[in-house]
Formats: sequence, C-alpha cells, structure tokens
Amino acid sequence: MKRAIKKLKMIKRAALLLLAVLPQLAHAEAPEVAAVGEWDAQFQTTYNWQRHPSYQAAYSGPNSLMTGHEKMYTFSTTAFIGVRPWQNGEIYLTPEISQGVPFSTNLIGLGGYTNGEITRAAGTHPTLYRQKLFLRQTWNQGGGSQQVAAAQNNQMAGWIDHDRVVLTVGNFSTLDVFDPNSYAKDPRTQFMNWGNWTYAAYDYAADARGFGWGFAAEWYKQDWGLRFGRMSGPQQPNGLPVDLALANHYGDQLEVEHAHEVLGRAGKVRVLGWRNRAKLASYSDALTWLNAHPGNYTGPDALVAVRLSEKIKYGAGINIEQEISDNSGLFLRAMQADGRTETYAFTEVDGSLSTGLVIKGNAWGRNADGVGVSLMQNTLSPERRRFLAAGGISYFIGDGKLNYRPEQIFEGYYSLNLHQGVWLTSDYQRIVNPAYNADRGAIDVYAMRLHLEY
Repeated sequence: MKRAIKKLKMIKRAALLLLAVLPQLAHAEAPEVAAVGEWDAQFQTTYNWQRHPSYQAAYSGPNSLMTGHEKMYTFSTTAFIGVRPWQNGEIYLTPEISQGVPFSTNLIGLGGYTNGEITRAAGTHPTLYRQKLFLRQTWNQGGGSQQVAAAQNNQMAGWIDHDRVVLTVGNFSTLDVFDPNSYAKDPRTQFMNWGNWTYAAYDYAADARGFGWGFAAEWYKQDWGLRFGRMSGPQQPNGLPVDLALANHYGDQLEVEHAHEVLGRAGKVRVLGWRNRAKLASYSDALTWLNAHPGNYTGPDALVAVRLSEKIKYGAGINIEQEISDNSGLFLRAMQADGRTETYAFTEVDGSLSTGLVIKGNAWGRNADGVGVSLMQNTLSPERRRFLAAGGISYFIGDGKLNYRPEQIFEGYYSLNLHQGVWLTSDYQRIVNPAYNADRGAIDVYAMRLHLEY
C-alpha cells in the first residue's frame, strides 16, 4: 500500500512537472513551424482614382498645381515572395507592375501629396520593376515566443522571440523598418496623403520611387526597441539612379521605441532622428545666385548651379499611437528638419504635424470596414521661404511668388469591405494654402480606391 501511495505521489509530481514544462516545450518546438526551405507568395492590386475641381488662384508659376479641373490615377500590382533558406533567415523579392499619371502631369504644387502610390507611377504604360530584394536575419533572445502571421509587408508566418535582434540588408525602403504606426502607415489600405503614412518632413534617403540599398539593425528587449540604419540616396536629388557610395553619401536614422499602457490600453511612443550627407544646394546660396541672375526660370536652375559640395541635412520627430477602445485608436506624428538645404529624396516640407482617429468597423457590425479622419500641417524653413518668395523654383513647388502660410490638410476616408480580400475606399482631402501660398486654393480632392489582397 505504501509503495502504491509513493508511486502515485511520484506520478503526481511528474504530471505537475510536465504541465509546467509543456508551455516551454511548445515554444521550443514553435520555430520548427517556420521550417527551413519554406516559402510564401502573396499578391496585391490597388487602383486609386482622384480628381479635384477648379479652384481659385491669384497667379500660377512653373510648379503650380493646375487651377482647372483635373483627374489622376495610379495602378499597382505587387508580388511579395519570401523564402527561408536557413534557420531564422529570410530572403524577400518584391516585383511590381505600376502605372499612373499625377495631377498636372508631374509631382508639383503641393507639399503633402494626395496619393502615396504616385511615387511609383510609371506613366500610361504598365512597367515591371524589382521593388525590393533583401535578406532578414533574426537572432532570438528569449522573453517568450510570439506567433507572426504572413502579411503583405514582407513577413512570412512563423515564430519569433519577444526579445530579439534583427538585421535587414539589401534593397528595401527605409519605411519598411522605421516609423511604423498601426493607424496611419499604408496608403493602399489606410490614409492616402503622404503626411499620414510617414512624417512629411522626413527626407529619408531613397531613389525617386522610395527605395534604396543599405542595412537596418533592430534590437527589442521587454518594452523597448532600438533601430539604426544607413540607406543610399539618389545620385542627383530627387532622381531615380541610386548613389551606392555609402561611405560618402547616405541617410542615417536612429529610432527608439517604448511600448506602454494607459488605463489598460496599449500604446507606443517612438522618437526618430535622421541625418543625410549628400551633394546638395543650400537655399541661401541659391538665393544669392538667383539675385545675381535675374530672369524667368522654368526649373531649379539656381539649385543646380550651386550644388557644388557635400551638405548635412538632419531632423527629429516623435510618433505616437494609442488605443482608446477595442475599436478605435489615435495617432500623432510631429517632425522638424533643419530646412537649410534642398529636398534630397522626399517632399518639400521642413516641419510636419499630423494627427487623427481611426475606428474599426466592428463597432457597427462591419468587422473589416474602417473609417479615419486626420489633420495635417506642413511648414517651410525661413531659408526656403525666402528663396520661393524671390521667384525661385524647386523640384516640386514654385508659384513664382509666395504669400507664405502653413499648408493645412484635412483627410477623411471610409473603407468598405466588399468581399474577403477586397476593399473599396472613398476619400476626401481639403488642402488650404497649397504649396504654402495663401494666394492659391483651397483645393478639394475626391478619391476612390479599389484594393485587393490574394
């Protein structure tokens, strides 16, 4: 009898030990789900159509948005292909076909452009190009495992540790790693305006389509995250050919992230600083050249003439996202750049602020729908203002004169889920003081977007 009781106690202890160990065993086996040799392919197609009616303007210049009624569109179809060649290593290839025509046949007349897809538009004929090709390696460091689902942001399904180090190397976008935000990030599914899918003042290094070559390292520990990266910029500001001399010309960024809870609701705060080094024109030099060469200019002649030496351009910003209920959340981004030199690779903004509210459709029984509203304000540095007021023309703006006011934009959208993987979005934007000029506008922009995931 005593032996039987002893055996029962031993069995009980073994069972309790097994129950305690099972979760660890499950996590230990989880990485096997992400098997070596596994691959995945996902696809998306997006068509975005926009129009603005005629609007009032006291005058127009070479880089003014046309005052008459206009239409524009973009089309893209993308394949996200990933393979896992070794443990915790992933290689991604992202080919894309793009097509589209912007307002006024060029990216001119605004600081905050109305369509985040327009940088990849290739004209009236569909064009195939390699968007991304990069390696991602993860070193798991414990802290508990979490499952990640396959997603159309170059993410294969698998398991990762909460604490980890990640290295990304190759051809990708700075925004693939930096400045994430749950509520305002993807112009294919969320807000459309440039100032809502990243900081408008973030002159991040990239080619004219928004991609480059370089690396990004990420470190995550408990509630903290740290990211650092160096990326290539264009050979000429705002151009397509890439400058691969990363020791001389580059864009560096450093971002710190902290996760928190407010009244039991999750949120994150991110602080980002960036620094570019490239052969750029300063606005003070360009203004001096402009005054010494009076005349009518139809392009950035003054900027090209004084683009003779390397310059440093930098900025810093804060990115906040905060859940306020099971169905809604807030976001805010604010950034200030130094603004002494011309735009390197993004848009004509030196200070940016965007904030908004997003509500999920499950609040009214439409789980895959969503609605969002936002306000944006973009500003220019004193140096850039003086150059434009004197009649200077930069790559994207230049009305010939400038009655300066901050550019202010409202955006609202409703995303309707038509079928699994299919959304139709209606969007409205109102732009006050387009290109920072109180003598022009306001402009109303209406849009419809069809997005498919498969």
